[in-house]
Amino acid sequence: MLYKRIRDLREDNDLTQKKMGEILSCSQRVYSNYERGELDIPTEILIKLADFHKVSVDYLLNRTDKKETNK
Repeated sequence: MLYKRIRDLREDNDLTQKKMGEILSCSQRVYSNYERGELDIPTEILIKLADFHKVSVDYLLNRTDKKETNK
């Protein structure tokens, strides 16, 4: 599974993969593997990504086109 939306959100915010790795406490290589879908993203990381970008986990997983969370 390719996680295009996490790459798009990162690029929209002018962040590097290295910076996202720092934010998520992982290496640039691991983060890159997440974006390419070579590593399945753990739930904890998905939640951190969603919170950081202020979108829903369902949006990150392409289950909806609505960015809003259901809090």
